[in-house]
Amino acid sequence: MNTEALRIFCEVARQQSFSGAGKKLHITQSAASQAVQNLERDLGRQLIDRSRRPPHLTPAGERFYDGCREVLDSLDRAVNGLKELDHEVAGAVSVASIYSVGLYHTDVIRRFMETYPKATIRLQYLRPNLVVSAVAQDDATFGLVSYPKETRELAVIPWKEERMVLLCPASHRLAKKKKVKLKELDAEPMIAFDRDLTIRKHLDTILDREKVDLRIAMEFDNIETIKQAVEVGAGIAILPEQTVRDSLGKGGLVAVALDSRDMVRPLGIIHRKGKPLTLAAHKFRDLLTGKVGENGTG
Repeated sequence: MNTEALRIFCEVARQQSFSGAGKKLHITQSAASQAVQNLERDLGRQLIDRSRRPPHLTPAGERFYDGCREVLDSLDRAVNGLKELDHEVAGAVSVASIYSVGLYHTDVIRRFMETYPKATIRLQYLRPNLVVSAVAQDDATFGLVSYPKETRELAVIPWKEERMVLLCPASHRLAKKKKVKLKELDAEPMIAFDRDLTIRKHLDTILDREKVDLRIAMEFDNIETIKQAVEVGAGIAILPEQTVRDSLGKGGLVAVALDSRDMVRPLGIIHRKGKPLTLAAHKFRDLLTGKVGENGTG
């Protein structure tokens, strides 16, 4: 039994696919399958139920998987410790982010690359559920999400809280108000987020509690399209203030404060529990959370 076989088994379990694991580890599907079969033979236990589609862990496989994760994480932590004896910040940090958080980390990435020229950031923008999956499956070290939730596998670092505002055309009846009560949104055509998004569920909960009778005119899965719909007069929208600042004044759009303390969007940084962070990952996290100065010290 060797650590490479353990890594292959864990990747097959995460991907629920021999071909997917092979692609991730740059080996063939047959090599991944053979490695797991050899592991099962050595242990005298079936670890993966191949009769199901996709393949699932057996009860023995689930228990072994948890133990393998601990062993591999400990090994990675030890190896990283040796590499960082000279305190050199190098290597790649993989980050998955929801689209609307991009405004916050562009400057951080620039500072990180300037401060640590031997390190790189691999950034990908994904839907919220795919950000969570990327971190859980080790495709990303960090995930930048809204309404973060701690799970058995994922830890959360609180990051920011964004105030939500009403976005409407300058000609709208509410545009000249300094602050709008939620009840004043009654019967207004609303450009909303898709129903399956957490931000939509959160907003619906608040508006239902305040007994606001909304008329949903359109639903979209991203902020930019929602802003465009408001700009053409299709309705009004409730959006994070930071995400609309570049649109104010363009197309006659106005952002109005909402009279509700609950109208905030929390942002968080998620990472996998027990997964050792490289020195580069530690430095990037500290830059994101403001724990270091301009010279990179912290």
